[in-house]
Amino acid sequence: MEQTKRLLGVMEKLRDPVDGCEWDLEQTFESIAPYTIEEAYEVADAIDRGDVDNIKEELGDLLFQVVFQSQVASDNRLFNFEDVAKSIADKMIHRHPHVFGDKKFTKEELNLHWEKSKARDRASKATQSVSAIDGVALPLPALTRAEKIQSRASRVGFDWGTVEPVLAKVDEELTELREVISDSHTDARLSNAKPSNASRSNASLSNALEDELGDLLFSVTNVARHLKVDPELALRKATAKFEHRFRYVEKAVSAKGLSMESVPEAELDLLWQAAKQREF
Repeated sequence: MEQTKRLLGVMEKLRDPVDGCEWDLEQTFESIAPYTIEEAYEVADAIDRGDVDNIKEELGDLLFQVVFQSQVASDNRLFNFEDVAKSIADKMIHRHPHVFGDKKFTKEELNLHWEKSKARDRASKATQSVSAIDGVALPLPALTRAEKIQSRASRVGFDWGTVEPVLAKVDEELTELREVISDSHTDARLSNAKPSNASRSNASLSNALEDELGDLLFSVTNVARHLKVDPELALRKATAKFEHRFRYVEKAVSAKGLSMESVPEAELDLLWQAAKQREF
């Protein structure tokens, strides 16, 4: 508690109207929000790397964001850090009657209680009709938000019972994407023959490609959900794997005194396969 009070005092001093920091005094909820999101990602990155010291540091940065937002609220006489702490403590006690009360739950019953409790909380805050997919934050990463929306729909019975039809949907969306790509090649040839239609055709094709690719990504996310795989984490790991292999290829090319652009595709592929073999 002593260090918490110290931190709150540091933040209060930074926002002091007379002796505070000019930059900190200029900040608002909206201006700080991107930093809060960034710090949350940096915590996740430190956890992925298993760097305990960095986890501690990044958690401190994230805590500072909570303190900062709370101080902005306090300066505007909206709420303060104590109100934030009380709110989350009350919520956790309410959602864990098996810990703070005399309720007994199986694991399945506990999950059901948690979701029903969240649904009641959302309903109590709603000012208009309540949807099962209300309350999924827009700023979430697209894959994470898609998975959460799908999960919410599934809880009210809007879902496939097994993964097989979901995989079939992926095949369907991939086929539709291929068709649009094929059409784009045909229309490109026509556009070259009729320049006046080129810009309109390009815009229409771009929208179609975006739509079909979005449907494919959404379906792949649905596969991940059915397999109980976090799609965001899976993509992060795949990206890290690509990064590791690409750096190996870069170093191998550089060791030969060459540039990536000058190496034939076939040779790059051989180096890529070598990078993959090194992982086993």
